[in-house]
Amino acid sequence: MEEKILAALEKVRPSLQADGGDVEFVNFIDGVVNVRLQGSCHGCPMSQMTLKMGIERLLKEEIPEVKSVESVN
Repeated sequence: MEEKILAALEKVRPSLQADGGDVEFVNFIDGVVNVRLQGSCHGCPMSQMTLKMGIERLLKEEIPEVKSVESVN
C-alpha cells in the first residue's frame, strides 16, 4: 500500500515543488493517509485546499482504500 501511495504522491509533487513546497508521506492507518506539508506549503493559508482538493482527491481516485488524507506536524 505504501508503494501505491508514494507513486501517487510523485504525480502531485511537481506542482507543489513549483510553488516552493513539498509533501512527505508519514503513514497509512485505517484508510487515513497522514502527510507532512513542507516548504512554502507548511503554514500556507491555501494548504487545506491543496490537501483536500489536490492530494486527497488524487489518492482517492487512484487508491480506493484511501478514505481521507490528513496533515500532521
